[in-house]
Amino acid sequence: MPSTFQTHELSNGLTIIAETDPEALTASAGFFVGVGARDEPSELMGVSHFLEHMMFKGTEDIGAAELNQRYDAMGARNNAYTSHELTCFYASTIAAHARDSIDLTARMMRPALRTEDFETEKGVILEEIAMYNDNPFWVLYEQTCERHYGNSPLGHRVLGTEATIKSLTRDQMAGYFEARYAADTTTVALAGNVDFDAACRQVESLCGSWPRSATPRDRQAPTRSDRRLEIDDGRFGRGYLLALIGAPPAQSDDRYAAAIAAQILGGIDNSRLHWALVEPGIAEEAQADYQPHDGSGELLMFASGDPARLDEVERIMIGEAESLAESLTADDLDKVRSRYATSFTVGSERPADRMQRIGRRWAALGSYRSLEEELAQIEAVDADAVRRVLERYPMSPRTIGTLRPPASA
Repeated sequence: MPSTFQTHELSNGLTIIAETDPEALTASAGFFVGVGARDEPSELMGVSHFLEHMMFKGTEDIGAAELNQRYDAMGARNNAYTSHELTCFYASTIAAHARDSIDLTARMMRPALRTEDFETEKGVILEEIAMYNDNPFWVLYEQTCERHYGNSPLGHRVLGTEATIKSLTRDQMAGYFEARYAADTTTVALAGNVDFDAACRQVESLCGSWPRSATPRDRQAPTRSDRRLEIDDGRFGRGYLLALIGAPPAQSDDRYAAAIAAQILGGIDNSRLHWALVEPGIAEEAQADYQPHDGSGELLMFASGDPARLDEVERIMIGEAESLAESLTADDLDKVRSRYATSFTVGSERPADRMQRIGRRWAALGSYRSLEEELAQIEAVDADAVRRVLERYPMSPRTIGTLRPPASA
């Protein structure tokens, strides 16, 4: 699908980027704010995600019901999400409604933050935290991350904790919003059948008065050392194992090789961990994933199964990771590259996916790569590149977390 990349920066620092395609039938717009759990003071942990919810409660002149009704009238597919690195608000519509979609989303980005809405939504957030506390993976993941990252805000929980959410006030949230939701921390990403020049004028009229940020992000990489966490929890009958190891940051082109290495090691199908742990029945599931962050990165490995066999699972998992460099084959690389090529290319046919791809990249790196350039980067990763990354980021130091029922259970 032909597309043209364009970019424009407002005088206040807000950036507008787009992959425009006049032949597309749809248009997508996303507001990517470079703020997430890692930007929160520890006592306000969870405020970014809570604030995401509050955006949908309306502005000073648009109530929550009207906001939802106006999106529905466009037939929009709209939503939002919060991570450690960013918060994104997005909407996709048919091309005829592109202007209305941009208008409504931009207005939504300046919420009323009404006290009554805040108190009501606090209960929703607490219910969400309780739901995740019933999921063994998330119980282990959040506590292992806290141990792994130490005092770094990268260890913050995106949802926060019951204690931090209960103590959070509406005025604290408003102060956080004013400090972080600024023009120069925001990227507006557009894709599909969009008139870029008209969209820039529209965003200028809606967002040109937004202030700049005075609160820089703490990008210091965490101090790593061998750490271990053991959780006994009688609510769960299976055993769970999580390992976190240092990996390339988002800014490094080594991330392509790291992502391919993680897929070979623990992709969902036909991976080293699958054949070493799942196929012989030693574990019920075993996966690996590369998680790039601003200034640092992690390799995550996860497995679950019989609690009595977790020590065996850990030994095999680490062994497979440590031997990956020497066991790597050209066929391994070809299969993973083909999967990436298929995934990226299928996504390129949907403006919504293209908007997410360019928006996340610009928010993280402040740069653009076309689909063809991304695929070329992936295709350029050979066995030597993967081995170099594995050598630069060995399996130690690492953090190991386990969760299992008490021995007496």
